[in-house]
Amino acid sequence: MRIGVIAIQGDVSEHVDALARALEERGRPADIVTIKHKGIVPQCDALVLPGGESTTLGRLLIREGIADEIRQMHRSGKPIMGTCAGLILLASEGDEQVRKTHQHLLGIMDTKVNRNAFGRQRESFETELGLPFLDSPYNAVFIRAPGIVECGDGVKVLARIDDMVVAAEQGNLLALAFHPELTRDSRVHQYFLDKLF
Repeated sequence: MRIGVIAIQGDVSEHVDALARALEERGRPADIVTIKHKGIVPQCDALVLPGGESTTLGRLLIREGIADEIRQMHRSGKPIMGTCAGLILLASEGDEQVRKTHQHLLGIMDTKVNRNAFGRQRESFETELGLPFLDSPYNAVFIRAPGIVECGDGVKVLARIDDMVVAAEQGNLLALAFHPELTRDSRVHQYFLDKLF
């Protein structure tokens, strides 16, 4: 079993550590590999798209030939989790800011995103979030967070803050506006691993 983490930029080591902790808690071995170049995604059974600067990430995914591999992985039904910038990249449509910056999107989740839904870096925050797959609130860390403003019929909304969707899933895709890798609570990563095991 092999889980890939896109390692072009963002919270790469934090996701690697969180996945390793979650795997250890359930006593299941798996290799966790970081991905910077084409050719590794097809060898993976699951994939994480971490946070970072979404415009840069999108451009580098194209340049390195990884974007098409991710689309193929999605078509094959393997689990993919996108956090923060990863949520943006999964989307099929973006807001005016996404269009203005010619932001590349993978277009594999039937969602429309607002790239800076919760403001700039200084507006970062933490909040208790109710998620339907957890039996108690989750302390979610939002950093310059995006949000989902529209969902297609096949998208299941998992959490909202006011009118903004901050967690959703569609088939094998899990999109989160927050950073589960920045907390010791492994329950969100465990939920992602449930799609694999």
